[in-house]
Amino acid sequence: MDHYVDLHLRPDSELAPHQLLSGLYTRLHRVLAQQQRQDIGVSFPGHDARKPTLGSHLRLHGQQAALQTVMASPWLHGMRDHLLVSSITAVAASPSYRQVTRVQAKSSPSRLRRRAMRRHGIDAETATQRIPDTTAEQLWLPFVTLGSRSTGQASFPLFICHGPLLPKPKDGSFSSYGLSQEATVPWF
Repeated sequence: MDHYVDLHLRPDSELAPHQLLSGLYTRLHRVLAQQQRQDIGVSFPGHDARKPTLGSHLRLHGQQAALQTVMASPWLHGMRDHLLVSSITAVAASPSYRQVTRVQAKSSPSRLRRRAMRRHGIDAETATQRIPDTTAEQLWLPFVTLGSRSTGQASFPLFICHGPLLPKPKDGSFSSYGLSQEATVPWF
């Protein structure tokens, strides 16, 4: 994690920043999955958990060779008019570090009801009494909206949490979303 690439969204009068960011992130996810990369992390330097928003700045983190391979593929075609892309740059000395993770809400009440009906052999009315709609967990985190080709799910929110600043890096692998439950990325 000694290099990075910054991708800044340009203002667009027709598309909102979150739409552009979701499109960009979908493309990034595809290239990371196709290349089976577990060595590229992401962060969102402009995120604000209070609003919540990820901002308009995506940063890719990795070793120089890994970033060169990803950036050499055509995943940004069709998006370049909407982006300012930096060159691959070395991370300055002594950054802080943080984990950037995916957070998933507990299952929706309807999914929990179906599961209870299957597991316990109860009917829909009993399941609704046991698991009311008020059990739904609401997350107040920034997210991107993605579609899943593997499951066929039309779209879903991918909630992203930036953890606290840490003085030392932690090793680990990254998912095809560039997120990790154990590894950190440099933060500056």
